[in-house]
Amino acid sequence: MQTIGHFINGSLVNNDNQTQDIYNPSTGEVSKKVALGGEKTIGEAVAAAKAAFPAWSNTPPIKRARVMFKFKELLEQNADEICRLIGEEHGKIVHDAAGELQRGIENVEYACAAPELLKGEHSRNVSSKIDSWSEFHPLGVVAGITPFNFPAMVPLWMFPMAIVCGNTFILKPSERDPSSTLFIAQLLQEAGLPEGVINVVN
Repeated sequence: MQTIGHFINGSLVNNDNQTQDIYNPSTGEVSKKVALGGEKTIGEAVAAAKAAFPAWSNTPPIKRARVMFKFKELLEQNADEICRLIGEEHGKIVHDAAGELQRGIENVEYACAAPELLKGEHSRNVSSKIDSWSEFHPLGVVAGITPFNFPAMVPLWMFPMAIVCGNTFILKPSERDPSSTLFIAQLLQEAGLPEGVINVVN
């Protein structure tokens, strides 16, 4: 039986002994197993994200946005497979899953505007001989924990903006329906994201 592992530093890994069953809601049968990450796995993901942060945060926003443009294209090309995975593990019918995915893709589309969104602002002479300006800087390693009910949409609300702003990301999807999230993370790397920028730990 297939065991769903983690996605760390650009590779699928499964170095955990503890697993949990994944059920197909339409049949009630166990369809897969998912590896449950422990302290060691989480440490590996954090280390990968920390190592990737300096280079990614110094990547110009236009180059980060190009990754998002390609990612959006890959999401659209692979929509049928993503919806199939959602249906197998969550139980949503096809048009429901497609609607969820589309709302997530719209957020990726918004993230493509990063070069404009990250410009900051400058105001001259806000007071006598004083100018004011703002700049945006990446925070570092950030994380998201997402729920069972929207396995594609909610992650796509989180990591695209965090990543396009120069942060690295660790995502913890629901252990009840992790496959679509894991597949989406692999598409992001296929779009040109460097290893370690996104990591998925179940």
